[in-house]
Amino acid sequence: MQTPEQNAFFETASAPSVKIFGVGNAGDALLNALATAEFSGAEFAAINTDAAALAASSATVKIHLENKLFRGLGSGGDPERGRALAEEQFSTLKSACAGTNVIFILAGLGGGAGSGISPVLAKAAREAGALVLAFVTLPFDCEGNRRETQAQASLEQLKSAADGVVCLPSQKIFKLIDENSTLVETFRVTGGFLIEGVRGVWSLLTRPGLIQVHFGDLCALLRDRHAENAFAFVEASGAGRAREVVEKILTHPLLDEGRVLAESDAVLVSLTAGKDLTMAEINRVMESVKRQCGHAQIIMGAAADAGLKEKLCVTVIAAKQHAPPASVTPRTETRTTAPAAGGQREVVVARPRPRRAGSKPVQTQLPLTIVSKGRFDKSEPTLHRGEDLDVPTFIRRGIALN
Repeated sequence: MQTPEQNAFFETASAPSVKIFGVGNAGDALLNALATAEFSGAEFAAINTDAAALAASSATVKIHLENKLFRGLGSGGDPERGRALAEEQFSTLKSACAGTNVIFILAGLGGGAGSGISPVLAKAAREAGALVLAFVTLPFDCEGNRRETQAQASLEQLKSAADGVVCLPSQKIFKLIDENSTLVETFRVTGGFLIEGVRGVWSLLTRPGLIQVHFGDLCALLRDRHAENAFAFVEASGAGRAREVVEKILTHPLLDEGRVLAESDAVLVSLTAGKDLTMAEINRVMESVKRQCGHAQIIMGAAADAGLKEKLCVTVIAAKQHAPPASVTPRTETRTTAPAAGGQREVVVARPRPRRAGSKPVQTQLPLTIVSKGRFDKSEPTLHRGEDLDVPTFIRRGIALN
């Protein structure tokens, strides 16, 4: 649910104020890569528990989260430490977000600072009246179970606190590197894809659209999506640029060569080009995307930017919700035994089984062996008004358990 300040922004703001936060070492590295003329008008802020890394940041605003308890050791890779530091200085984070319409949060999840601080920062930003969109990376599988567990826990917290979360699993980058790629090159590729996502959303916010996509549409697309969101930013130039961007979308590794589109239930497509953007180009791109999307809800926007000249840029963000778990209802199965001397008649076994929608429970007989009643084998049944009270009521009266 949007706050009154957020609703007012949707209705009146035409040039939103934007602040981009880099959280932790990974977030700060992404922030430094973003600090270009392309993002002029945005304010950059770095938040870290590492004083040395924070001092080297190019951000105009720097927030060092530390206290005497941790004696300068920062979060130590522990998200709980990072979260405790952020909550202790919650008012500082909220003040840093005050007066801003839109907050971007860049972070790498899995460590202490990014995982612990980011959800608290998102909460502070929303309380300050800003709209919050987070761009985060998940660790490589080789980084170990501990970092993966911490990253997933932080991701769920961030989804609850922010308006939208765009997540990049680093493991997908292996599709773009070879065995000779260095560690530095690998992280540069990972950061590059996340920056492409930020650039695409930045264009949605700052470039007036011929067919406008509002930030509210983006938040509605990403909010409460508990599966991974996928995104891609592609561009092409020349006479065949529409065909080329379609090919790049359908072969993009972060979209699993187009398979993500087929599995998604909501997709946003934003096209930006020079003033020569034609309706035929828009139609070609959208028709190709629609063929891949199946029954997904599609949100489309288009904008003209004279600075792009012959270039066509397309941003795709796809979201998929988890499938609801199959309903499981108890189903009772009975069998009737041949009465022994003492009169054992029926054995009832209740077993939960998944039930398809619209199906009716059926009671069937199970081929169970007769169990001796020992010293009571020769006892007489308890009869009352013609009914054997030793038999459970629901069996005597034919009541199905479901």
